Amino acid sequence: MRDNSKRFGSGAEAPPQTHETSETDERPTFNFAVPTELVDLPSRGRFYPEGHPLHMAETIEIKYMTAKDEDILTSPSLLKKGVAIDRFLKNIIVSNQVNVQSLLTGDKNAILVASRINGFGPDYTTKVTCPNCTTVSENTFDLDAVEAYHGDDHEGHDIVPTDRGTFTIRLPKTKFEVEVRLLTNRDENELVSKMQSKKKVAYETNLTDQLRKIIVSINGVEDLQTIHRAIEVLPAYDSRYLRAAYMKVVPGLDMTQHFACPSCGFEKEVDIPLTVDFFWSRQ
Repeated sequence: MRDNSKRFGSGAEAPPQTHETSETDERPTFNFAVPTELVDLPSRGRFYPEGHPLHMAETIEIKYMTAKDEDILTSPSLLKKGVAIDRFLKNIIVSNQVNVQSLLTGDKNAILVASRINGFGPDYTTKVTCPNCTTVSENTFDLDAVEAYHGDDHEGHDIVPTDRGTFTIRLPKTKFEVEVRLLTNRDENELVSKMQSKKKVAYETNLTDQLRKIIVSINGVEDLQTIHRAIEVLPAYDSRYLRAAYMKVVPGLDMTQHFACPSCGFEKEVDIPLTVDFFWSRQ
């Protein structure tokens, strides 16, 4: 998931934490470089366009979390606006050429997990609801054991990569050739915003909203109105197949780990729940 070797500044050894005292001021002045590390990108940079700073880049350099970053993550105003995580990412990514909004979702998650580890350690304790008896209990997950998935297991689905970083998926019922793209952080934020705005309507359209975001063309047709009409009449079987195939091509992190219920003894591999405990640690 990440390069665990600790780096300082440009990669040189950490400068000593020395202090200097001026003739007029006896208080020491510390010179300290914030340590950095290289995080492996699940995408390996393959799906960023040419000219993007992460195009074909396999790693990204980030700073270790600081007290200032904790202030960002706990800022009531930033949390209310829903921008705390993005502001945090902008602060820890070393290169100022990387636009946080352009990060692929899987790469963004890899950066967040690496930051959680260097800020609070690999042990992540949070509440889990047992799928069998519904008992809520605390469980500790090992974030160091999380592994990257590079989106290259297409078995069981008719998926063909294109030369422009997209994929074509042939649907079983309609036989449509659907071209899809990977979602960015900006796309995810827009979907969340749309979902929240529709909470008070008669019904939500989360599934079709996501399809509208990921579909580039259908049978070579890129007209948005045509695509939107096709999505609305797409058979449920094809819709489910398309979403399952899409998950196959998305690079990211395998966030499943073993869970054993202390109440009923039920055991299962579960997705690590990313709750408020993830960054708002009680440590």
